[in-house]
Amino acid sequence: MDTRVAVLAIIVREGTAVAALNDLLHQYAEHIIGRMGVPYHQRGVSVISVAMDAPADVISALSGKIGRLPGITAKTVYAPEEALR
Repeated sequence: MDTRVAVLAIIVREGTAVAALNDLLHQYAEHIIGRMGVPYHQRGVSVISVAMDAPADVISALSGKIGRLPGITAKTVYAPEEALR
């Protein structure tokens, strides 16, 4: 199965959705390379980046599920295939 390398950029505006977000990330843990979260208190948000190596449909599914959580925005950036040799 072909996999892609991608980064999910997540902005959390509502703390009430954090438990659901962590549950989703735990469900997809086998595909996660690493994650970094930074609270930005002055703006009232948290910024999270999640590096993944997974089939494109798995990455898309996780991003879509995260994006449907209330108070959370998620976007995905895929690494160019030719850069992964």
